[in-house]
Amino acid sequence: MLHILFVCTGNTCRSPMAEGLLRKLAKERGVDLEVRSAGVSAINGTSISRHAAAILRDEGVNDSMTSSQLSGDLIAWADLVLTLTGGHKRHVLQYFPNAVGKTHTLKEFVEDGEAVAKDLQELDSLYAQAELEISLGGDPDSADLQRIIEIRQRIPSFDISDPFGGTRDDYEITAAEIRTALHRLLDKLEVPRL
Repeated sequence: MLHILFVCTGNTCRSPMAEGLLRKLAKERGVDLEVRSAGVSAINGTSISRHAAAILRDEGVNDSMTSSQLSGDLIAWADLVLTLTGGHKRHVLQYFPNAVGKTHTLKEFVEDGEAVAKDLQELDSLYAQAELEISLGGDPDSADLQRIIEIRQRIPSFDISDPFGGTRDDYEITAAEIRTALHRLLDKLEVPRL
């Protein structure tokens, strides 16, 4: 069984919507996986936002969810860590550099472009190497930093919009972004049936 962890900021809006929606969609499609979510700045046990909860209820998802702080245990549990923005991904890689091979933004993971995927893989390695150099008390290689800038300038944005503090319509727009990416994720994960 595949373990997927969604990561956002407070674990009250985007990542709980992704968690609940993926659980429902995977069950409908017969894809066997377990899903959790966490936030890089979450306070354990906080209720998810009322708009996020309403959207999930409208989708038939009645899971009782509260926020969880991102932890090493959750990273270890996950086979795949899907963040909702590049900033969340950088946070994960900064604090958990051993997760580099399994951490992606949701949108980049479902990206089909081979050139973009190659750039993202190189960028992840460069970030991990820079963090390692810093953690060992050194400075990242200046050529690597220049390469990071070059790659970041040419790749598209893979951030899911943040509805925090917004209207129900703002949450609907974000949910639609997430839903589209989740369908592509399931297409990618689904094993052809014989």
